[in-house]
Amino acid sequence: MVDSQLRTSGVTALWAVGPMGRVPRESYVPESARAVAYMDRAVPLGDGKWLAAPLVHGLLLQEAAPQADDVAIVVDGGSGYLAELLRGQVASVEVLSPEQALTTKGKAKASLIVIDGAVEQVPAALAARLADDGRLVTGLADKGVTSVARGRKAGGNVALLKLIEVGMPRLAQFDVPKGWTF
Repeated sequence: MVDSQLRTSGVTALWAVGPMGRVPRESYVPESARAVAYMDRAVPLGDGKWLAAPLVHGLLLQEAAPQADDVAIVVDGGSGYLAELLRGQVASVEVLSPEQALTTKGKAKASLIVIDGAVEQVPAALAARLADDGRLVTGLADKGVTSVARGRKAGGNVALLKLIEVGMPRLAQFDVPKGWTF
């Protein structure tokens, strides 16, 4: 996986390929899916949860550039794998479900937030948990196309920059409400 999927796609940062070579993906899928845990597609886990493709996790980690003093929040897509990849690279990891990320208000400000999936918008409750100048890495869904994006928080706002289009599971909880306008 590291040599055939990650490095050939430009994921070469040690903080991405190192943990991905050590943490067994098959431990994060049901036994019936262990044979496909390393394929270059998302693995459905049931109940709308997914283990994203290795390339997606590699790109998210590479762009996150975790630091030893980071206080990190991972919005989990359902597998727990991305949070495990960050453990040991940052000072602490708090894991939130998408539903918790919509409403949970925490006292500690995160210096790094990584969302394991594509979102149409970053919820205000989650953005409020990011420290000023904190980093956010996520998938961004725009008109059905998903991309890895990274950003920073400045002046109370989070701005994201699309980096590379890559297929990944979308977190429907973060969809922009549909409505009719002129």
